[in-house]
Amino acid sequence: MLIDDLKVVLQVAEFKSIKQAAESLDMSVAVASAAVKRVEKAYGVELFVRSTRKLRLSSFGEKYIPQIENALVILNQVGQSAKNEQNIIDGDLRLAVPSDLGRNILLPWIDLFASKHPQLNIRLHITDSTIDFYRDPVDMALRYGAPGDSSMYGFKICDVPRILCASPYYVETYGMPVHLKDLDSHNSLLYQLHDTVHDIWEFSCRGITSKVKMRSNRTANDADIVRRWCVAGYGIAMKSALDMSDDLLSGNLVKLMPEYTPKPTELWLICPSKQLITPMVRLLRESITDKCLTIINSLKKSGYL
Repeated sequence: MLIDDLKVVLQVAEFKSIKQAAESLDMSVAVASAAVKRVEKAYGVELFVRSTRKLRLSSFGEKYIPQIENALVILNQVGQSAKNEQNIIDGDLRLAVPSDLGRNILLPWIDLFASKHPQLNIRLHITDSTIDFYRDPVDMALRYGAPGDSSMYGFKICDVPRILCASPYYVETYGMPVHLKDLDSHNSLLYQLHDTVHDIWEFSCRGITSKVKMRSNRTANDADIVRRWCVAGYGIAMKSALDMSDDLLSGNLVKLMPEYTPKPTELWLICPSKQLITPMVRLLRESITDKCLTIINSLKKSGYL
């Protein structure tokens, strides 16, 4: 029996399903089932009552699962303390990142981080959807917006301005909007999260905040697609300055309506547990923070912010 076997048992107890536990741990059902059997054999008791469709804790499971959980916490703390003293960066980096930022900005940063720490295993989860740390196979998530769950542990990476922009082709074809009322005659490229289409855009100008409902013929639940549509000239987009930085600095996109400031956002690194805030997490946070601030400063020097 291995410590990893105990982790499998705890996940099975959490999900009440070997299949779901295996998916959350990125392993096969057969491997997860074998781990449970090894633990039960080592203890000489059945921790779960199984049927063809259901699985529940046995009386022994109800008694011993909490003790296993406590024991694992202590073992993890001992192991992490030893690594901290030796400055060892290893193990699995299971990170969720937004689609556009993840593919086009973060990926080379993460590759560089991994090359400096060859004992790391990268498990990258690219999604714009809300992360469920108890079901999704991730230990931390990089997300736009401050965490809404007070039980989470978060590190603010930086403030992120949003930018209203379009391609030079679009501006040449359809004109340059100057005032908010001009937006009525332009096609917007919209982002959708679950059932919510973000078609209300908020701006501030000289201390006055205004909201505009945008019309659109293109909506996507992937922020990367919205950026690509914008570069291709299909409409105007309001997105994170980080997401659009490369295209702005290269001239693929131009900033629109500079007198009007879109509502800004924030970038956060979020963990569900204090035990997951390891030296690896702290180093990753510092690395991402430095690189994000470098981009923001480049956009400021170029007059985009």
